[in-house]
Amino acid sequence: MDKLVRDGSVKDFEVRLVTKQGKFLDGMVTASTWKDENGKVIANHGIMRDITEQKENEASIKASLEEKEILLKEINHRVKNNLQIISCLLSLQGREIQDPVVLQYFKNSQERIKAMALVHEKLYQSQDLARIEFSDYLKTLAKDLRSSYGIDARNVQLNIEAESMLLSVDIAIPCGLIVNELISNSLKHAFPNNRSGLISVEAHTADGKHTLIVKDDGVGLHKDFDIRSAKSLGLTIITALSGQLGGKVETENQDGANFCITFPVDIMD
Repeated sequence: MDKLVRDGSVKDFEVRLVTKQGKFLDGMVTASTWKDENGKVIANHGIMRDITEQKENEASIKASLEEKEILLKEINHRVKNNLQIISCLLSLQGREIQDPVVLQYFKNSQERIKAMALVHEKLYQSQDLARIEFSDYLKTLAKDLRSSYGIDARNVQLNIEAESMLLSVDIAIPCGLIVNELISNSLKHAFPNNRSGLISVEAHTADGKHTLIVKDDGVGLHKDFDIRSAKSLGLTIITALSGQLGGKVETENQDGANFCITFPVDIMD
């Protein structure tokens, strides 16, 4: 009534009333004043719609959404934990392996599993349960990879230049695995004999495309290197996942190795 007197009208004003039976009734009021020729208010008129059922439905939908958010968080948390268990099992099994080549295969598998687990960890921490902030993910992934190589990577610096990019889980996991393979390759092969070096990772979006660049200033690629004919599992994974994203891989062998992956923004977002 105060608003009606002050403004001369109210529109879609919610009220809660109590019926004679003691039940609550939610209403939506629209009203205005009638004035005489002198501008004096002589009456008020309006309507009130019963929105009790509408409010109950809204409350039910809100409760359902909150429940689904909790379930999605719990799913991401459990997936992350399960992947970490698998990684730990591989680590335990690796202690019994004497062959350094086979042991490296186990280590590579662990790194791939950790890259996937990290996506679910970021989803669990994110307010957006469908997408993650990819720049934060890249920084954590690169840091974890460097740490996993321990003393062998002590002279290698990392430089991450990634703009804000929200990626769905279906895109973030392939991208994370691609970056995982490329950084791992640089850490393993680009800087022999503990030489110092720099690995740079870039991520940006422009002209309807996402671009990932991983490069180092190490010994570089073989002169006749062609990723399409490469037989190593890591390079095969990079090619396959880039194709899955509808993108392409370009390589450059100048002052070190340079890999550039581009794919359309709307591939699965």
